[in-house]
Amino acid sequence: METTVFTIEKFDIKLDTNWIGRNFLFIEELDSTNSFLLDKKNEISTDGTVLLAEKQNKGRGRFDRQWYSTKGQNLTFSILLTKTASFGRSINLLNLGSSVVVAQTIENLFQLKPELKWPNDVLINGKKISGILLESVSSGNKMIKLVVGIGVNVNQTIFQGQYNIQPTSIKHEYGQFIEREKLLAELLNNYEGMLYKLKSDPDSILKEWRKSCKLIGEKISVIQLEETKHGIFEDIDDEGYLLLKSKNGIEKISFGDVSVY
Repeated sequence: METTVFTIEKFDIKLDTNWIGRNFLFIEELDSTNSFLLDKKNEISTDGTVLLAEKQNKGRGRFDRQWYSTKGQNLTFSILLTKTASFGRSINLLNLGSSVVVAQTIENLFQLKPELKWPNDVLINGKKISGILLESVSSGNKMIKLVVGIGVNVNQTIFQGQYNIQPTSIKHEYGQFIEREKLLAELLNNYEGMLYKLKSDPDSILKEWRKSCKLIGEKISVIQLEETKHGIFEDIDDEGYLLLKSKNGIEKISFGDVSVY
């Protein structure tokens, strides 16, 4: 299986942002990029800092599930956002917007057709290609640091272990080896654009997300810890919550695993 060393110079040439990724950290191996950026003792506070790790020993997704990624083949990185007050109601929209960016970047570069699964999975042909995890640190009622962790399966083609959704990679779907430097730069270029849009036109994020979600209108089940709910995926609301229509009316869902029922 082919692996390559990530070349920062190659990435830097293609990065076209004002602040996202301008402070770029590269670490060969650590526990978690999210945890590293949030840890006070590491003293990282520059808004827009991006940390890329070739290997995470304790990479994770939602509900503390492990995220397995083979060294030198994928992208596992986190973006630090410190100007959190400006997001207002948009923290959930940031979640949706992050998955929109990943999907649109993959579509633009490789002409693949990703689909979005609420709240933040990116799928191709029903298989998972990317996951996103938002985590934050607060002081009192005030959020002081927010990190967006993004994992993208790029060149890995063999996946071991148990998965809720079968994984795939860009290389597997596209059929060619992918240059990770170009992909990451393009992702971050688009990410900065999405952040501007989040402030100026948040409804456009919702529209773009809906366009790429094929489950709206379908019968679904939502697993929430020990409880499973069934109904029709009616829509998402203005805050990005799932609206589940059942015989009892419409219920707002803030978390859970969604699947076709």
